[in-house]
Amino acid sequence: MTTHKVGYFIGSLAKGSINRKLAKALVRSAPPELEMSEISFKDLPLYSYDYDADYPPAGRAFKAAIAAVDAVLFVTPEYNRSIPGGLKNAIDWASRPYGTNSFTRKPSAVIGTSPGAIGTAVAQQNLRSVLSFCNSPQMNAPEAYIQFTPGLITDDGEVTNDTTANFLRTFMRDFHVFIARVRSVLPKDV
Repeated sequence: MTTHKVGYFIGSLAKGSINRKLAKALVRSAPPELEMSEISFKDLPLYSYDYDADYPPAGRAFKAAIAAVDAVLFVTPEYNRSIPGGLKNAIDWASRPYGTNSFTRKPSAVIGTSPGAIGTAVAQQNLRSVLSFCNSPQMNAPEAYIQFTPGLITDDGEVTNDTTANFLRTFMRDFHVFIARVRSVLPKDV
């Protein structure tokens, strides 16, 4: 199968984020046909259309990083029943100025973890709505709401629960198949 470059966003900017641990586990769980790289948004200022005429270097570098990948993966916590403000700000930067939306036709998937039983379900629904507006084809199944318990994932991304480890491998394998399917009808250069 074809190799695809996948950029992933970690919705939390916290160094000790459990979603950062989940992202590391996903990288370890990915099939070899997926080249994974984090796309950081921590250096972006708050978006304003005042920047549209002359994007600052951080905005240009961010859009270039998205352009360099074939698909995107969002690994996000839930803040106040929605996505974190920093992640929404990053999506705003990527989708502007008008006519230069970085997510158009770019396959995407969403996953997240939290200590709560519904594990980021509401945030994911909010994010899916935003990605729909951004014209990003989304992998809708399997849905992935991971309830985080202490020790579930080590700091270096090792999953200690076999059922969760198998689920994450399946999720990443399905994401690979989804990317290939989307790219077969929506080539990157179209």
